[in-house]
Amino acid sequence: MGMIDVGEKPVVKRQALAAGKIRLSAQTLQKVRDGEIRKGNPLPVAEVAAMNAAKQTHLLIPHCHQIPLDMVGVTFELSDEGIEARCHVRCRARTGVEMEALVGVSMALNTIWDMVKYLEKDDAGQYPGTLMTDIRVIMKEKE
Repeated sequence: MGMIDVGEKPVVKRQALAAGKIRLSAQTLQKVRDGEIRKGNPLPVAEVAAMNAAKQTHLLIPHCHQIPLDMVGVTFELSDEGIEARCHVRCRARTGVEMEALVGVSMALNTIWDMVKYLEKDDAGQYPGTLMTDIRVIMKEKE
């Protein structure tokens, strides 16, 4: 077993787009909109976390190759139910980049959760309504 040998594969342009959602309370979402989160605005922090995570995917997932990323773009959309994060990754490589996009979007959602968790906890310190969901690859293509 071990890492797949991609040495004979051609280097081509590749891109992937992943998305996922975090469900948050209406009160938390309003505080995000109003800029009232104690740790600061979670969206730019989550953007940086996603970019860092995508670049380190090979350190997190044992069979992933280290690939040079040309671009990692992260966007967010707020709704009445929560926040959707999208992570778009491009590279020129022999393999990839859907795992990088998935890791990026997952870390964006984890970062948002971390920054708003004090608002989401119930009296017992649990998170009955907070949920990350629909993490998926929306698009993967290579030229």
